[in-house]
Amino acid sequence: MDKVVLGKTEIEVNKNGFGALPIQRISKKEAVYLLQKAFYNGINYFDTARAYSDSEEKLGAAFEYTRERIVISTKTAAQTAEEMKKDLEESLRMLRTDYIDIYQFHNPAFCPKPGDESGLYDAALEAKKQGKIRHIGITNHRIAVAKEAIESGLYDTLQFPFSYLAADADLEIVEECKKAGMGFIAMKGLAGGLIHNSACAYAYMMQPQFDHVAPIWGIQRENELDEFLSYQVCPPQLNEELWKVIEGDRAQLSGDFCRGCGYCMPCPAGIEINNCARMSLMLRRAPQEGWLTPEWQEKMKKIENCLHCNQCKSRCPYGLDTPELLARNYEDYKTFL
Repeated sequence: MDKVVLGKTEIEVNKNGFGALPIQRISKKEAVYLLQKAFYNGINYFDTARAYSDSEEKLGAAFEYTRERIVISTKTAAQTAEEMKKDLEESLRMLRTDYIDIYQFHNPAFCPKPGDESGLYDAALEAKKQGKIRHIGITNHRIAVAKEAIESGLYDTLQFPFSYLAADADLEIVEECKKAGMGFIAMKGLAGGLIHNSACAYAYMMQPQFDHVAPIWGIQRENELDEFLSYQVCPPQLNEELWKVIEGDRAQLSGDFCRGCGYCMPCPAGIEINNCARMSLMLRRAPQEGWLTPEWQEKMKKIENCLHCNQCKSRCPYGLDTPELLARNYEDYKTFL
């Protein structure tokens, strides 16, 4: 079973990490079963966030009695020190623990530092002194913020989108973390659902140059968990066949496309941007029937009500022209009806 050491933290985790965002969509009973099955099959790292509705609560229910045998990271999207302290206390309560292994700032638009106006980093340092958190991390989708976090030397880990669709600038971030001795946690290893071949995704992460990369796979269903568990027993090899799949996906998904991160939301016109802005890709990479239902037709029709306020455009960490992307996807969508 392959292990990853998260930089200077010296925390060793299974190369299969459990991304616990999707478990907010299933019942508590189902979630606890999945989480415990993952643990008893060797997965020891679980990532969640205060923003993931009841995800923390489900982790707490699953691991209250095995807490010392797992690694938990969670996140705060707080903008002030006081908000962060409240988030931390709530996370500790929901997770049924008195400490968090890695406490992360959740995709901030800036890099929190000691003495800045937000007070976030100082509050994290105080919590660390109190033993409530063991390591300070940051998650981001912005290249500039990620680079600043690495260069600052303030953070033990960086969580950043990374898959075989990564651009050169993303690969540079991965390498810079390695040089800095900073733990690299790879989110969106399946590119927000656009990558369908998990064997390719897993094999790509297993390359020697990524021996410091700890991927967290978003898991909601038992069959998804079983796929990744099977790779621990029989790891897929990055052979010519898998490289052909990867190259095909890169050709189709290169350039500007919506990753579905959702940071553009909410939309004042009620548009479900994180799905509508990538509808063309979903129609071509998944069974079409599920996207052509009356419910989805109604959701796509809301694009006609776009206010062109550009709030979504200003929030997009990838710099996409979101209103234009929505309009293009809507016109394409109508050709399938």
